[in-house]
Order: sequence, then C-alpha cells, then structure tokens
Amino acid sequence: MSPYPQSVSVRVPGSTSNCGSGFDTLGLALNIYNRITLRIGGKQPAPERPCDATAQEMVAGAAKAFFEATRTKPVGFIYRIEGEVPPARGVGSSATIIAGVLAGLDGLMGTDCSRSQLVALATAEEGHPDNESAGILGGFCVSRCDPATGAHRDTIRFAVPHGLAFAFASPQIEMLTKESRGVLPASVPFFDAAHSINSAAYLVAAFASCEFTKLRHVAGDFMHEPYRFPLIPGAREAIEAGVAEGAFTGWLSGSGSGVICVCSKATGEDVGTAMRRAFAKAGVESDVSILRADNQGLRLE
Repeated sequence: MSPYPQSVSVRVPGSTSNCGSGFDTLGLALNIYNRITLRIGGKQPAPERPCDATAQEMVAGAAKAFFEATRTKPVGFIYRIEGEVPPARGVGSSATIIAGVLAGLDGLMGTDCSRSQLVALATAEEGHPDNESAGILGGFCVSRCDPATGAHRDTIRFAVPHGLAFAFASPQIEMLTKESRGVLPASVPFFDAAHSINSAAYLVAAFASCEFTKLRHVAGDFMHEPYRFPLIPGAREAIEAGVAEGAFTGWLSGSGSGVICVCSKATGEDVGTAMRRAFAKAGVESDVSILRADNQGLRLE
C-alpha cells in the first residue's frame, strides 16, 4: 500500500502581474482562488468533468515537467479544476492551474519540492515568473530570471497589509496572453524604457515601505500598456476613473483584459463603481470585485 495519499487538493490564489511597468517581473497575490484536485487513477492526466483544451494542455505539460524534473515514474491521475479566478482576464488563471498541478503531484508523490523549486518549474512552463511566484509564495513578489535562458533564479517577496484594497474590474472581453503578447513591439524607445524602469522601481519601494499614498500616478507604463489598451475599450478610462475617485494608482492586470486600482478599503466600493461606469460608457459590461492581498500563497487542503 502506498505511503502517500491517493488524492490531494491545492488552493492557489489568483494574482495581478506587471503592476504597471514591472513586465514579467512583479506579481501580487489576491484573495480569489482556484482549487486543483488530483486523484491517482488511469494511465494519463484526465479531467473529471468537461474541461477546455487549453486547460488540458496546461495540465499535461505541467505533469510532464514535474515527472522529468523530479525523476519519478509518471502516474495517471484524474483532475478537477474549480474556483473563482476568471480565465483570460489577467489574474493568473493559467498560473493557478500549473502551480496547482505541480504542488498536487508533489503532495501525491512525496517528492518534497521546495516552494522555490515549484516556482522554477512553473516559470519554465509558463515562460515568465510574475503570476507563478505570487500564486505559489503569496504577497508581493519581485522575481529575477537568467537573462540568457529565462530560467527562474530567485524571488523576493513581502507581505501586503490587509488594509489595502484592490478594485478589480473584469470586462466581458477575453484576452489570451499569447494573443496579447503578439501586439508588443520588438523594441521600445530608449526614454520610454527609462521612464518605465523609474516607475517600476518607485512602485516596489512604495509597496516595500508601505507608503501607499506615494503610489498616486506612479504606475504609468510605456512597455506594454500602450500597445494593449487599444484592444480593450474602456480599460484606460476605467483606471483613470478609479484614480479620480480616490484610488492611489491602477494598471492593466497582466495582459488584460481586467484592470486593477489600488485603494484603501474605505474607498474600494466607490472606486469599483467608477471603474464599472467607465467601461459601461465605452459600451462594455464588466464585473467588479473588491479584493485584498493573499500573503499565504498556495496550500494543500
């Protein structure tokens, strides 16, 4: 009889990434979650209930990477994906699936991977560490990758106070990361890059020091937002409306289509309402959630 469990569930938080100019580097875990449940059985990964092809490919890819990295004999398993992280809205839905499968297999196989190892594996699968580091580690994460290979090297994380709120407006527009990356230029003007570096560094300092009032207007980006905003009617205006209503700052969450405004808990509802109205004015329906940071990261249940 196996000394390891026959099934395991992993709760993984969604996350917002880039945080303005921190492209493929910054991630912040949020208190919305997906639950990935794995149960030993069958000869290959198979969904317990109908599941879209993209999710099936992510599960199969993560499983293959796990077994190769840990040098363990592959086993078949049945999986279930459920939760509240909307797909293709810029809050790390794919990251929750990849991280959940990796951590779930680690629990089933007893391989005792560290969280840093899980982040490295997940980064290799997704191609960037921002959402994966936040989903696995929780809190505000700054990740470093090898400039030559892209392999994850390290992540520095710190907790985010629960008094801070994140108004998340999710328009009824899907934005797949692969498609969104297709609109990015091969290069950007030198001073656009310099201004973005300045914004990203200052934003990290404001979060690290908890001087959130200094975030006002600091998330201005020249690396990816100018090229992605035209694909999402009302997105730029929603951020501007949120800031006008009292938010500290705001950004396109990941590759979109959702947008995030950082605010105090006291102003969260008003900020969210203003963001929804801005999308509506552009003819786009949106759902708004007032979220907090998740400082725990993934956990086995």
